[in-house]
Amino acid sequence: MESDRTLSALGNEYNPDILRAADEPHSAQEFSEMLDIPIATCYRRIEELTAAGLLELHDRVLSDEHRRTNVYRREVDEIVVRFDRDDYTVSVTERPEVKNKLDDVWRKIAQD
Repeated sequence: MESDRTLSALGNEYNPDILRAADEPHSAQEFSEMLDIPIATCYRRIEELTAAGLLELHDRVLSDEHRRTNVYRREVDEIVVRFDRDDYTVSVTERPEVKNKLDDVWRKIAQD
């Protein structure tokens, strides 16, 4: 992951909020409503976070209107930014695949 791209993505309004909310998969519409973000802005932020490797397309689900809708989940568990006198470092802890699978199983059990 590129440090500059990660830091740039984190610096944009709404992106940290989307990442916090994306521990569970949500659509752009759901993020928009939950976080009070204009829908067009929400789509742009999702695209930016996905390009930075911080958010992933998790699935395409059938909406209530019977249309396929993309749902996104964050791909990271932790981001640490350290500033030194002349430089900075960005450390990213990716979300383990095992955690993703466990979350999916629990969500499926809860829905049944």
